[in-house]
Amino acid sequence: MTTVLITDDQPLQRLGFRMLLESQDDMTVVGEASNGTEAVRMTAELHPDVALMDIRMPGLDGIEATRRIVTTGHRTRVLILTTFDLDEYAYAGLRAGASGFLIKDAQPEELLSGIRSVATGDAVVAPALTRRLLDAYAKHLPTPSPDTAPDLDPRLTALTDREREILTVVGKGWTNLEIAARLHLAESTVKTHIGRILAKTGSRDRIQAVILAYDTKLVQPS
Repeated sequence: MTTVLITDDQPLQRLGFRMLLESQDDMTVVGEASNGTEAVRMTAELHPDVALMDIRMPGLDGIEATRRIVTTGHRTRVLILTTFDLDEYAYAGLRAGASGFLIKDAQPEELLSGIRSVATGDAVVAPALTRRLLDAYAKHLPTPSPDTAPDLDPRLTALTDREREILTVVGKGWTNLEIAARLHLAESTVKTHIGRILAKTGSRDRIQAVILAYDTKLVQPS
Protein backbone atom coordinates (compact mmCIF):
# COMPACT_ATOMS: atom_id res chain seq x y z
CA MET A 1 0.00 0.00 0.00
CA THR A 2 1.44 3.36 -1.05
CA THR A 3 0.78 6.12 1.48
CA VAL A 4 0.35 9.67 0.20
CA LEU A 5 0.28 13.13 1.77
CA ILE A 6 -1.55 15.76 -0.30
CA THR A 7 -0.30 19.34 -0.09
CA ASP A 8 -2.29 22.07 -1.81
CA ASP A 9 -3.80 25.33 -0.63
CA GLN A 10 -7.01 24.71 -2.59
CA PRO A 11 -9.52 22.55 -0.65
CA LEU A 12 -11.33 21.42 -3.81
CA GLN A 13 -8.04 20.40 -5.38
CA ARG A 14 -7.16 18.33 -2.33
CA LEU A 15 -10.61 16.73 -2.36
CA GLY A 16 -10.23 15.78 -6.01
CA PHE A 17 -6.85 14.21 -5.40
CA ARG A 18 -8.14 12.31 -2.37
CA MET A 19 -11.13 10.90 -4.23
CA LEU A 20 -8.90 9.74 -7.08
CA LEU A 21 -6.23 8.18 -4.89
CA GLU A 22 -8.60 6.42 -2.53
CA SER A 23 -10.37 4.83 -5.49
CA GLN A 24 -7.21 2.74 -5.94
CA ASP A 25 -6.67 -0.52 -4.08
CA ASP A 26 -2.96 0.12 -3.62
CA MET A 27 -3.06 3.72 -2.36
CA THR A 28 -4.23 5.51 0.76
CA VAL A 29 -4.17 9.19 1.74
CA VAL A 30 -2.69 9.63 5.20
CA GLY A 31 -3.19 13.37 5.45
CA GLU A 32 -3.76 16.74 3.82
CA ALA A 33 -1.70 19.90 4.22
CA SER A 34 -2.71 23.37 3.06
CA ASN A 35 0.78 24.88 3.07
CA GLY A 36 4.45 23.98 3.21
CA THR A 37 4.79 24.30 6.97
CA GLU A 38 2.02 21.77 7.52
CA ALA A 39 3.54 19.49 4.89
CA VAL A 40 6.92 19.41 6.64
CA ARG A 41 5.33 18.74 10.02
CA MET A 42 2.95 16.06 8.76
CA THR A 43 5.69 14.33 6.79
CA ALA A 44 7.76 14.06 9.97
CA GLU A 45 4.77 12.65 11.84
CA LEU A 46 3.27 10.34 9.21
CA HIS A 47 6.25 9.30 7.06
CA PRO A 48 4.24 8.93 3.83
CA ASP A 49 5.80 7.20 0.85
CA VAL A 50 4.97 10.13 -1.41
CA ALA A 51 4.18 13.79 -0.75
CA LEU A 52 2.23 15.49 -3.51
CA MET A 53 3.48 19.07 -3.38
CA ASP A 54 1.98 22.24 -4.81
CA ILE A 55 4.49 25.05 -5.38
CA ARG A 56 2.68 28.33 -4.91
CA MET A 57 1.16 28.39 -1.45
CA PRO A 58 0.87 31.04 1.28
CA GLY A 59 3.61 31.05 3.88
CA LEU A 60 6.20 28.35 3.26
CA ASP A 61 6.09 27.47 -0.43
CA GLY A 62 6.47 24.03 -1.97
CA ILE A 63 10.11 24.55 -2.94
CA GLU A 64 11.32 25.21 0.59
CA ALA A 65 9.01 22.54 1.99
CA THR A 66 10.52 20.03 -0.45
CA ARG A 67 14.03 21.02 0.56
CA ARG A 68 13.26 20.59 4.25
CA ILE A 69 11.57 17.22 3.74
CA VAL A 70 14.44 15.86 1.66
CA THR A 71 17.17 17.07 4.02
CA THR A 72 15.62 15.22 6.97
CA GLY A 73 16.60 11.95 5.33
CA HIS A 74 13.11 10.48 5.67
CA ARG A 75 12.03 7.93 3.08
CA THR A 76 9.32 10.28 1.75
CA ARG A 77 9.72 11.23 -1.90
CA VAL A 78 8.25 14.46 -3.21
CA LEU A 79 6.23 14.69 -6.42
CA ILE A 80 5.67 18.30 -7.42
CA LEU A 81 2.47 19.27 -9.18
CA THR A 82 2.80 22.43 -11.21
CA THR A 83 1.67 24.33 -14.29
CA PHE A 84 4.89 23.92 -16.26
CA ASP A 85 4.31 26.55 -18.92
CA LEU A 86 3.54 29.18 -16.27
CA ASP A 87 5.56 28.10 -13.24
CA GLU A 88 9.22 29.06 -13.30
CA TYR A 89 9.90 27.22 -10.04
CA ALA A 90 9.75 23.70 -11.49
CA TYR A 91 13.50 23.50 -11.94
CA ALA A 92 14.12 24.88 -8.46
CA GLY A 93 11.84 22.15 -7.12
CA LEU A 94 13.95 19.44 -8.73
CA ARG A 95 17.10 21.00 -7.35
CA ALA A 96 15.49 21.06 -3.92
CA GLY A 97 15.27 17.27 -4.09
CA ALA A 98 11.91 16.47 -5.65
CA SER A 99 11.77 13.12 -7.41
CA GLY A 100 9.78 14.53 -10.29
CA PHE A 101 6.94 16.75 -11.34
CA LEU A 102 3.66 16.56 -13.18
CA ILE A 103 1.48 19.19 -14.76
CA LYS A 104 -1.67 19.77 -12.73
CA ASP A 105 -3.96 19.09 -15.66
CA ALA A 106 -2.42 15.65 -16.25
CA GLN A 107 -4.79 12.78 -16.89
CA PRO A 108 -5.76 10.79 -13.76
CA GLU A 109 -3.88 7.72 -14.96
CA GLU A 110 -0.74 9.85 -15.41
CA LEU A 111 -0.93 11.06 -11.83
CA LEU A 112 -1.50 7.55 -10.49
CA SER A 113 1.35 6.16 -12.57
CA GLY A 114 3.58 8.99 -11.42
CA ILE A 115 2.89 8.33 -7.76
CA ARG A 116 3.61 4.64 -8.18
CA SER A 117 6.85 5.38 -10.02
CA VAL A 118 8.09 7.81 -7.40
CA ALA A 119 7.14 5.44 -4.58
CA THR A 120 9.37 2.73 -6.07
CA GLY A 121 12.32 5.10 -6.43
CA ASP A 122 11.94 5.90 -10.10
CA ALA A 123 11.63 9.31 -11.73
CA VAL A 124 8.31 10.54 -13.08
CA VAL A 125 9.52 12.82 -15.84
CA ALA A 126 10.59 11.18 -19.10
CA PRO A 127 14.32 11.68 -19.79
CA ALA A 128 13.73 13.72 -22.98
CA LEU A 129 11.30 16.03 -21.18
CA THR A 130 13.75 16.38 -18.32
CA ARG A 131 16.39 17.54 -20.78
CA ARG A 132 14.06 20.16 -22.25
CA LEU A 133 13.09 21.35 -18.79
CA LEU A 134 16.68 21.73 -17.66
CA ASP A 135 17.61 23.48 -20.89
CA ALA A 136 14.79 25.95 -20.31
CA TYR A 137 15.91 26.69 -16.76
CA ALA A 138 19.66 26.32 -17.14
CA LYS A 139 19.99 30.00 -16.27
CA HIS A 140 19.43 28.95 -12.64
CA LEU A 141 22.66 26.94 -12.61
CA PRO A 142 25.54 28.58 -10.74
CA THR A 143 28.28 29.93 -12.98
CA PRO A 144 31.45 27.89 -12.47
CA SER A 145 34.87 29.48 -12.27
CA PRO A 146 36.85 29.41 -15.53
CA ASP A 147 39.27 26.77 -14.27
CA THR A 148 36.54 24.37 -13.14
CA ALA A 149 36.44 21.11 -15.10
CA PRO A 150 34.05 18.16 -14.69
CA ASP A 151 36.89 15.88 -13.57
CA LEU A 152 37.59 18.16 -10.62
CA ASP A 153 34.13 17.83 -9.14
CA PRO A 154 34.36 15.47 -6.14
CA ARG A 155 30.99 13.93 -6.98
CA LEU A 156 32.47 12.46 -10.16
CA THR A 157 35.81 11.16 -8.92
CA ALA A 158 34.41 7.79 -7.83
CA LEU A 159 32.92 7.05 -11.25
CA THR A 160 34.62 4.85 -13.80
CA ASP A 161 35.08 6.12 -17.34
CA ARG A 162 32.11 4.04 -18.49
CA GLU A 163 29.91 5.33 -15.66
CA ARG A 164 30.84 8.90 -16.48
CA GLU A 165 30.02 8.25 -20.13
CA ILE A 166 26.62 6.85 -19.18
CA LEU A 167 25.91 9.74 -16.80
CA THR A 168 26.66 12.12 -19.66
CA VAL A 169 24.16 10.50 -22.03
CA VAL A 170 21.56 10.18 -19.26
CA GLY A 171 21.92 13.95 -18.92
CA LYS A 172 21.34 14.27 -22.65
CA GLY A 173 17.99 12.55 -22.28
CA TRP A 174 18.81 9.06 -23.57
CA THR A 175 16.59 6.26 -22.33
CA ASN A 176 18.03 2.97 -21.07
CA LEU A 177 17.08 1.34 -24.36
CA GLU A 178 18.85 4.05 -26.37
CA ILE A 179 21.95 3.79 -24.21
CA ALA A 180 22.05 0.03 -24.65
CA ALA A 181 21.67 0.25 -28.42
CA ARG A 182 24.13 3.07 -29.02
CA LEU A 183 26.82 1.88 -26.60
CA HIS A 184 26.34 -1.79 -27.52
CA LEU A 185 25.41 -2.89 -24.00
CA ALA A 186 22.69 -5.12 -22.60
CA GLU A 187 19.85 -3.10 -21.09
CA SER A 188 20.36 -4.92 -17.79
CA THR A 189 23.97 -3.76 -17.83
CA VAL A 190 22.86 -0.18 -18.36
CA LYS A 191 20.51 -0.45 -15.39
CA THR A 192 23.36 -1.81 -13.28
CA HIS A 193 25.62 1.09 -14.29
CA ILE A 194 22.93 3.65 -13.51
CA GLY A 195 22.32 2.07 -10.12
CA ARG A 196 26.02 2.38 -9.34
CA ILE A 197 26.08 5.97 -10.56
CA LEU A 198 23.19 6.88 -8.25
CA ALA A 199 24.87 5.17 -5.31
CA LYS A 200 28.31 6.70 -5.89
CA THR A 201 27.04 10.25 -6.48
CA GLY A 202 24.36 10.21 -3.79
CA SER A 203 21.65 10.93 -6.35
CA ARG A 204 18.15 9.97 -5.21
CA ASP A 205 16.93 9.08 -8.70
CA ARG A 206 17.47 9.60 -12.41
CA ILE A 207 16.29 13.22 -12.34
CA GLN A 208 18.84 14.10 -9.69
CA ALA A 209 21.51 12.40 -11.81
CA VAL A 210 20.54 14.58 -14.77
CA ILE A 211 20.83 17.67 -12.60
CA LEU A 212 24.26 16.46 -11.49
CA ALA A 213 25.33 16.12 -15.13
CA TYR A 214 24.34 19.76 -15.68
CA ASP A 215 25.88 21.00 -12.45
CA THR A 216 29.24 19.42 -13.23
CA LYS A 217 29.11 20.55 -16.86
CA LEU A 218 29.18 17.03 -18.27
CA VAL A 219 26.20 18.27 -20.27
CA GLN A 220 25.84 21.78 -21.64
CA PRO A 221 22.45 23.43 -22.20
CA SER A 222 21.48 23.45 -25.85
